[in-house]
Amino acid sequence: MFSLQELRYPIVQAPMAGGVSTVALAAAVCEAGGLGFLAAGYRTPGEVRAEVDELRAATSRPFGLNVFAAADGPADPAAVARYAKAIGAEGDLGQPRHDDDGFAEKVALAAELGVPVVSFTFGTPGPAAVEALDAAGCSVWITVTTPGEARAAGAGGADALVLQGVEAGGHRGSFDDGAPGDLGLLALLRLVAAEVELPLIASGGIFDGAGIAATLVAGAAAAQLGTAFMLCPEAATTPAHREAIASSAPTGLTRAFTGRTARGIVNRFMREYEAEAISAYPEVHHLTRPLRAAARADGDADRLHLWAGQAHERARAIPAADLVAELAAEITAR
Repeated sequence: MFSLQELRYPIVQAPMAGGVSTVALAAAVCEAGGLGFLAAGYRTPGEVRAEVDELRAATSRPFGLNVFAAADGPADPAAVARYAKAIGAEGDLGQPRHDDDGFAEKVALAAELGVPVVSFTFGTPGPAAVEALDAAGCSVWITVTTPGEARAAGAGGADALVLQGVEAGGHRGSFDDGAPGDLGLLALLRLVAAEVELPLIASGGIFDGAGIAATLVAGAAAAQLGTAFMLCPEAATTPAHREAIASSAPTGLTRAFTGRTARGIVNRFMREYEAEAISAYPEVHHLTRPLRAAARADGDADRLHLWAGQAHERARAIPAADLVAELAAEITAR
């Protein structure tokens, strides 16, 4: 079973689904002494298997794989239809549908391949999944945004908890999108540390060694950074997204792109449709997917989901191995 003590540095590269996370990025972080992650979200089981095989060929170090916990029941079709009508002028829309992103298949694959760390977002994986992963020697991490979620994750068999503060970019890892956790990282860390005796991985708005050191002092065993790695050449961040991250533009929470609360850099699509956006994941994700794909192809930052944490302008456009080395040096300098 994986232990954080195996890492040279207490640095975890966050899994970033949708294409940003790559084998090259995870391998570079692993080789530099941190824990690199692959993102299984939106990938087919076959694609996930190929990426795990490729990563194992690139590094002998431990790594992680993130899986989306099974979504809640289907959304209200009438509400989805109203939202589709509201955004219809933006271009061709996809067919909204409900699915679980191949949850069972991906858990079985992670167990079969003996992935060292399997993390979950959007909820607990359930006892059957935990039992299968435990039997395969996989360490189970569960993302939480409130003390209540932390207690439930601990009771659900988690080996460690990823504490996601509201500062974090991308989707909120909350169990219930109707009431997403809104605690800042430091408050969340101290509240959970007082109640749960599990290793804690702090995530949200961390971009330098001083931030990592602060979380370690506050009770974390490691820090997970996402947006900080998005300007690295190994990340598959689009040019328009890179430009936005390098700017000082504000971020906000929105359901407009996927039907689930997420933090991104504010753009026209967020401003125009957030008031009408609904909690309906993954139906809205499938609905807007063609719009977002077209925006990526066109470099149109106003229709693209620009996921980023609150301190995104502090990201460094340097190779991932260099970033890990700089962060490690900054930690020890504190």
